[in-house]
Amino acid sequence: MHGPKWLEWAKQIQAIAQTGLTYTQNEYDIERYEALRDLSVDILANYTFTDKEKIALTFASDLGYATPKVDIRGVVFRDNKILLIREKIDGAWALPGGWADIGFSPSEIAVKEVKEESGFDVVPVRLLAVMDKKFHNHPPEPYHVYKLFIRCEIVGGAAAAGLETSAVEFFDADHLPELSLERNTAKQIRTMFEFLEHPDKPVILD
Repeated sequence: MHGPKWLEWAKQIQAIAQTGLTYTQNEYDIERYEALRDLSVDILANYTFTDKEKIALTFASDLGYATPKVDIRGVVFRDNKILLIREKIDGAWALPGGWADIGFSPSEIAVKEVKEESGFDVVPVRLLAVMDKKFHNHPPEPYHVYKLFIRCEIVGGAAAAGLETSAVEFFDADHLPELSLERNTAKQIRTMFEFLEHPDKPVILD
């Protein structure tokens, strides 16, 4: 499911502007691309009622060729239940994870995020899914995001909340808590349970 048209247009305009500013050396083209970038900020400010300066800092400040952001989630099971952490920012529940950091592989990010957010030491086992967020009924947001779901197994540690989390629990598929929809949907969580039931299930793309 795609987001609203205005949001898709704003993202595309911002990407064109960012890439253009990266490669052009013509002063007139620079002005044109800067105008496009300002237009993308104006669109978001008009429809979201968010301060333009904040939008410019978070949405239109990247440099270099425009590419999607990468969000990585660790998928951990114990006793046929899935590990979820409660986010302090919204009080809802999510698979442990977050943005990919420069210098770390996807597996290293999954291990790091699980440890920081849940207290458990894990090892990565298998990539389960690569999903384009726009197809999965998340709330609208200014970024184009790819989500990687990586199966991990517990090898140590103990449940412990982190700086960004307030609780750590395991849930079965039929009794999921209120989910942080920006981070994961109920359909995605239930899809992860399909990999528990069918270990040979092929990796999901999009």
